[in-house]
Amino acid sequence: MLQSRGAIFDLDGVIVDTARYHYLAWRRLASELGFEFSLADNERLKGVSRARSLELLLEAGGLSLGVEKKAALAEKKNRWYVESLARMDGSELLPGARDYLLAQRAAGRRVALGSASKNAGMILQRLGIAGLFDAVIDGTRVTNAKPDPEVFLLAARELALAPADCVVFEDAAAGVEAARRAGMRVVGIGDAAILRDADLVVSGLDRLLPAASVPTA
Repeated sequence: MLQSRGAIFDLDGVIVDTARYHYLAWRRLASELGFEFSLADNERLKGVSRARSLELLLEAGGLSLGVEKKAALAEKKNRWYVESLARMDGSELLPGARDYLLAQRAAGRRVALGSASKNAGMILQRLGIAGLFDAVIDGTRVTNAKPDPEVFLLAARELALAPADCVVFEDAAAGVEAARRAGMRVVGIGDAAILRDADLVVSGLDRLLPAASVPTA
């Protein structure tokens, strides 16, 4: 078993699937701009910041816009996204997420969120799990998006742990790279082909229950 004193969780795709809300908002924005935005295009947006996501969307549409226009588009997309989030509740937690968070705490590990989302705090409140985290590091608190390791290093610092004492749970290749660059071990949640650099890949947190620790590959 991998031993750790801290567990750092990404949000989208690990604890809850808000990715579809992101996709629907980005697709709506692309439609307004006059082009289609596919699920394949959307894969490139996983784990990156809102600003970078907009750049990738515009690249997919072959568009180049000014700073002010891009800021307005990003705000519009986020408004649509937040409207969707306001209707969320605990039923949207991914299988095993709550139980695995509780198991980590019961095992004496410190638990943090490390997410690029600027809406993470609201999402955790809507899901009813905000109290299960000792630290929440989100897009409002970091400058550099994944694969930069900033978010995970800050999470470890707030947990008062060395990076080597933390395990990260991630669903995006950029997040796996960020964890590696932070000097942390990482469990990939999702497709092994995409997350091949993780120490272990499982389909979801439910696959790690009932054990509270992280199994080796």
